[in-house]
Amino acid sequence: MHKLPVITIFDIGKTNKKLLLFDEQYKLVYEESKQFDEIKDEDGFDGEDVGALTNWLKNSFVRLLDDKRFDIKALNFSGYGASLVYLNDKMEVFLPLYNYLKPYPPQLQKQFYDDYGGESLVARQTASPVLGHLNSGMQLYRLKYEKPLDFERIKHALHLPQYLGYIFSSKTTSDITSVGCHTNLWDFEQNEYHTWVKEEGIQSKLAPLMNCEAIAGYTTQGIPVGTGLHDSSAALIPYLAAAQEPFILLSTGTWCISLNPFNQLPLTDYELQHDCLCYLSYQGKPVKASRLFAGNEHEQQTKKLSAHFNKPLDFFATVQCNAGLLSKLKGNAGFQTNGHAVTMLQQSVFGERNLEGFASYEEAYHQLIADIIVQQLQSTQLVLSGTT
Repeated sequence: MHKLPVITIFDIGKTNKKLLLFDEQYKLVYEESKQFDEIKDEDGFDGEDVGALTNWLKNSFVRLLDDKRFDIKALNFSGYGASLVYLNDKMEVFLPLYNYLKPYPPQLQKQFYDDYGGESLVARQTASPVLGHLNSGMQLYRLKYEKPLDFERIKHALHLPQYLGYIFSSKTTSDITSVGCHTNLWDFEQNEYHTWVKEEGIQSKLAPLMNCEAIAGYTTQGIPVGTGLHDSSAALIPYLAAAQEPFILLSTGTWCISLNPFNQLPLTDYELQHDCLCYLSYQGKPVKASRLFAGNEHEQQTKKLSAHFNKPLDFFATVQCNAGLLSKLKGNAGFQTNGHAVTMLQQSVFGERNLEGFASYEEAYHQLIADIIVQQLQSTQLVLSGTT
């Protein structure tokens, strides 16, 4: 039986983990999805179960190798940002993957920004709003001052996409798309690691940067392994390759990210305060972006709808768009734009609505989508502003 040549991609989102196979024409020929329960860190805060994720990746790959339908030619990864996996000198994972939503110690945050010129300056230099653990470099800074013994034990701190590659290649790398996504690590003005990264002894914990078009290493079967990419930056690649004119890409998931590779204006304090930032593309070029936590908001609010209307958790997937119902809901205050940008973690107006006011699940769900649309319009407008 002739085996189909394929590239294997593991796409690891915060909620959904996907295994994807593409043929030589980049057509998707196989897909499966997995979700894992989170586990608690030492403070009782939920986060990614790296052990379960690692086992699933390894077992899935072994299963694919045994699959008579496919001939795996290469392996690569995309993963969510703001997440570090810590390896000790035995190259074992020995600390939790800390959840980027975990609250950051206020005094430590103040100490950092006081030492390095203030929030506004550092945010502009690193193209990173002040986001606590969402600035993944700040996770290393916290470990240095709160858990110095653990910090000393860190041989390599790998961003999640590069850890995924390490599992199969045993090579430790850093990648510009992961380093350049709201990490506080990269100085966009100097195009190198920020001064604080060197002064605090952080850079020595980071693996060498590797061109993401290079082969990072090989599996034990000799299959080439890529470096891995930050998922939002990875999403841009086919559009940049094919586009004939400017565009904005709206990448949806747990986060809904509006990416504008054609907005070259420097980030303003206003944009930074409303969660605008710059990503680095795989070519190392800044991409202005705004973010909204809309996928998470959708997940939380549909849970409430299911409980209130006694419907299955995934009942929203059966709801067909009703234009007449949307038009009727436009009269509600939450469907009016007020001109003020909303931050990425803020709930939509729907979270404040009384569900008793809706006649059905369907009506309430239409209102939820309408309220998220308002936020999305405001979020996307931030990276449209100043462009043609």
